[in-house]
Amino acid sequence: MNERHFILPDWPAPATVRALVSTRLDGNLATRVGDDPAVVAANRARLFQHLPAEPVWLEQVHGREVIDADGWPASAGIPVADAAVAHRHGVVCAVLTADCLPVLFCDEAGSVVAAAHAGWRGLLAGVLEATLARMAVAPVRIMAWLGPAIGPQAFEVGPEVRAAFLERAPEAEAAFYARRGDKWFADLFQLARQRLAAAGVAHIHGGGLCTWHDAARFYSYRREGKTGRFASLIWLACRRDRFYRGDSTSCSSHQQLITPIKGVAM
Repeated sequence: MNERHFILPDWPAPATVRALVSTRLDGNLATRVGDDPAVVAANRARLFQHLPAEPVWLEQVHGREVIDADGWPASAGIPVADAAVAHRHGVVCAVLTADCLPVLFCDEAGSVVAAAHAGWRGLLAGVLEATLARMAVAPVRIMAWLGPAIGPQAFEVGPEVRAAFLERAPEAEAAFYARRGDKWFADLFQLARQRLAAAGVAHIHGGGLCTWHDAARFYSYRREGKTGRFASLIWLACRRDRFYRGDSTSCSSHQQLITPIKGVAM
């Protein structure tokens, strides 16, 4: 896995906040898409070399459940949720996507981070608002970064999807564009920005990287059908983390929850 393949969020996050997005050049990271388990394990092992610990993976179900990644021991299995929040240094929050929108969060003080999986069902269910609530910080102090997702020139939906969003928020009409017949193009980035702004988040970054059009870098379920997943990850760096860039606490409180990765100092 080549570090040059990673996408690093372009946002004014605090120095202790670390985040990256893998690409298809780094291999499929999902275990439930029919790929050879040994290949997925090897891809994940290469990714772990760039992280302070193994990510807290989620069984994503297009809902609004948010888990506390700090207190989720490996022995508890994979949590069924679509977002994770961490306050402890060295705990890696992660979501896997291949068209749905990954959203990364941090607060301006660098005290909490989160990752959310937000397809249209999750956006409609309120996964972003649920994530903000779980972060326990005033939304005005939170910034969000919108990762790669299927863009508004490729994401075709039926009238029932548009109607469901307009029923919740009339301003969502601006995120839909007539396609053909009764079909519409939906702008996930704009829908997410609207939901975040309505919740009080003023600092929203990213958006615009289209998984459907950029086949060289991204998996796309809409384009390929059966396909892999890439990861969007975020964590708080610590003194013994090789990604450490600031004056933060150590990872000692985290070590009992997540097994350190070989080759990465903890």
